[in-house]
Amino acid sequence: MNEHKPKIFVTRNLPERGLELLFQNFGKENIKIYPGETPIPYEELLEEVKGIDALLCLLTDKIDTQIMEQAGPQLKIIANYAVGFDNIDIAEATKRKIVVTNTPGVLTETTADLAWALLMASARRLGEGERLVRASQWAGWNPTLLLGMDVHGKTLGIFGMGRIGQAVARRATGFDMRVIYYDVTEPKLPEDIKATPVDKETLLKESDFISIHCPLTRSTYHAFGIEEFKQMKRTACIINTSRGPVIDEEALAQALKDGLIFSAGLDVFEKEPEIHPDLLNCPNAILIPHLGSASVETRSRMAEIAAQNIIARLNGKTPPNPVNPEAL
Repeated sequence: MNEHKPKIFVTRNLPERGLELLFQNFGKENIKIYPGETPIPYEELLEEVKGIDALLCLLTDKIDTQIMEQAGPQLKIIANYAVGFDNIDIAEATKRKIVVTNTPGVLTETTADLAWALLMASARRLGEGERLVRASQWAGWNPTLLLGMDVHGKTLGIFGMGRIGQAVARRATGFDMRVIYYDVTEPKLPEDIKATPVDKETLLKESDFISIHCPLTRSTYHAFGIEEFKQMKRTACIINTSRGPVIDEEALAQALKDGLIFSAGLDVFEKEPEIHPDLLNCPNAILIPHLGSASVETRSRMAEIAAQNIIARLNGKTPPNPVNPEAL
């Protein structure tokens, strides 16, 4: 009898190193990659998963009961090319003994770098300045042109003090900032991070900058709405590199328009790639297309980790990064 060759479907073209690992272990002919530059349509994904043993997917792919049912009982692993996994029905996967994995740790520092880039750009109005220059509307140096907010010596509030939140807090040391944070899990912080836990109300009222680093859950959905913005300083900036739905975009646009807060820097949005039209019209919002982990080194390493999880699982071993180990 011929030995069964596992079939793998990858929902987007990934950095070469990760794909090469899969090719080397399972043969290029047994791996199919969706060629599109945008998310695979759900109906097409339903067709492609039939009979596969492993699925390598992205946050933009909804992996629900129907997808798992269509794939068949031989599906052993869903490897998410991301740290988050709210796009996957974990309970359903566990029930079916399908291991779900992610790529934790590798993008911590890269995402923290980007959060700081957004913080600095929002504080100093870099987006407005760049647009002014490109439109040939800059008339020269002016003592009152695009005055922003200082960063050094201010209070940084972190909403969600996990790996990335801690990395952002660590960077604040160089700016001589006071760091406060809100996290329902009460994390044990390393000694080199000087930060004070506070309740949410205190975080809102005392922060000059709020950087969001929480997972998307029922309790964090629209955690920042119009009532929260009303409690913030009018000179405050809010940064989001976690999940878009943590912020109510319509409320944020209204807050920016009404001057309830000074500015915002967003890498993620409620209904990506769609963005609320009112938010698009806010000059004091820096909006970038989900670039948190977008460095050559980090995206390549993420692909390697996703591939290594698949290789381990299909070879009867425990994958390095299971999010539902009870499925093993």
